[in-house]
Amino acid sequence: MRVFGMNYDTGFVSAGSTTHEPFAPETVRRDLRVIRQELHCDAVRVTGGVQERLDLTAHIAAETGLEVWYCPFTNGLDRKELMAFVLDGAERAERLRRSGASVVYLAGSEISLVTNGFLPGRDLAERMALLTEPMRMREAIPAARAAVRDFLAEAVPAVRDRFGGAVGYASIPFEDVDWASFDIIASDAGYRDATNAAAFPQTLAAAVGQGKPYAVTEFGCCTYRGAADVAGGTEPVAYDEHGRAAKLTAELERDEEGQARYVLDLLRDYEAGGVEAAFVYTFANRHLPTTGDPAHDYDLAARGIVRVLPDGSWTPKAAFHALAEYGRTRTRTGPR
Repeated sequence: MRVFGMNYDTGFVSAGSTTHEPFAPETVRRDLRVIRQELHCDAVRVTGGVQERLDLTAHIAAETGLEVWYCPFTNGLDRKELMAFVLDGAERAERLRRSGASVVYLAGSEISLVTNGFLPGRDLAERMALLTEPMRMREAIPAARAAVRDFLAEAVPAVRDRFGGAVGYASIPFEDVDWASFDIIASDAGYRDATNAAAFPQTLAAAVGQGKPYAVTEFGCCTYRGAADVAGGTEPVAYDEHGRAAKLTAELERDEEGQARYVLDLLRDYEAGGVEAAFVYTFANRHLPTTGDPAHDYDLAARGIVRVLPDGSWTPKAAFHALAEYGRTRTRTGPR
């Protein structure tokens, strides 16, 4: 595996706020230094829906010595707005690449879910709810799939006019992306859980065997007991109208060791399976801080490998330490 990577959220936009508040360049710089020097990651996937934050974080990551996977992850835009955002990002990524940085550009992420008009629903919450209604979802998939293909057929040539490096797209399975125009096949559905464990080896082999480098752009596990069995599902937390965590939707027991085992097991599977790059999700879920009240300890529902404290600082979880040892070993022995 060439790339051991980490996801870094610069702020997913929702309900008038983002999932990374406050956003402070000095904090970003410290985090990325830790990702490079303590976790020994080769690359970082920089995601978010605020272009200036993506640009700044990508430059800091490059200065730190990380390969940058520049990835717009927008929410609530229409097709025209999404196109403008993706092409602006491509121009910014190219400026960074021309400065000497190693940069991969991902032309969007999960756009069928997060973009208005691709799936039924006025907003992301309504589109996510559609996933729990199999019959309606089956009916909606053909139109959504066509919309994704149509968008990418227009976007990728325009991205290539602006960006000279490798191009991919962070997909989800039902989008059924046509990868002919891409350099890298990439998936945000790198989760193994009770729903797909039996078929996981065959699914991975099929993904890797498509004739192009295959990247798992997202995989991880929440921090509660039993989370590995539902790793690909939504976090058990409800949000208020301002997009802030309001309550846990289940009684949860902390299990940091289970989270650590999960990410290490999948990394080993990806190494053995011939994956080009794998990005742990995620470094920090800043919108899901820990609290002194177990009923509102939102970190239990977080996939972050650090535990975000109420003041915005963080402390390492067991997964952090496990990944740091994995990275040290990998540095000594070389990529596998």
